[in-house]
Amino acid sequence: MERLTLVSHHLCPYVQRAAIALVEKGVAYDRVTVDLANKPDWFKALSPLGKTPVLQVGATAIFESAVILEYLEDTQPKPLHPADALRRAEHRSLIEFGSAILNDIWAFYSAPDATVFDVKRKQLAERLAWLERRLVAEPWFDGADFSLVDAAFAPVFRYFDAFDRIADFEILAGLERLARWRGSLAVRASVKAAVAADYDARLRRFLLARGSHLTRLMQAKEAA
Repeated sequence: MERLTLVSHHLCPYVQRAAIALVEKGVAYDRVTVDLANKPDWFKALSPLGKTPVLQVGATAIFESAVILEYLEDTQPKPLHPADALRRAEHRSLIEFGSAILNDIWAFYSAPDATVFDVKRKQLAERLAWLERRLVAEPWFDGADFSLVDAAFAPVFRYFDAFDRIADFEILAGLERLARWRGSLAVRASVKAAVAADYDARLRRFLLARGSHLTRLMQAKEAA
């Protein structure tokens, strides 16, 4: 097996998915971080979409996190998908749902004013309430076995760690299974290792630079 290199960005939640899966499978890999605001030429040549993650397998580049996760399932030990075909298909669907929630989170922290912010807040709450009804959380998404769905949603909850330091937006209010799952994910070694030690500070600077409604809430809290 050729050496794997995960081309990353410090804050990219999709990179975190791949990093978690690699650690869970016990796969040795190298990690290279790029600045997406100032993309080096070698990265532009490697990634036609200009996005992270990219998994380099020797001279071949694989992009899009869902494809990377499936490649790792096909080639590496310790499967993270269920063996049953129907449950496996459901898990793939739920990973896509996780991507939709990440898009909702982007819209939430980018909302330009209070009205849009509240619309996006309610949309996030509705999505996560649906997930609460499906979730097992004993301790992982579907029970005792850590899966790629867990890897996909760990970066979602990492955003909420930052949001909770700003205010209680009541997005997760009353979602007890989600709270248990979030707690289990927070202490998982692979999840903790998926980001650098300065991740929280980097995310804070990123949110403060957005010029969004959330930015203004952060500034008001810090000025108080």
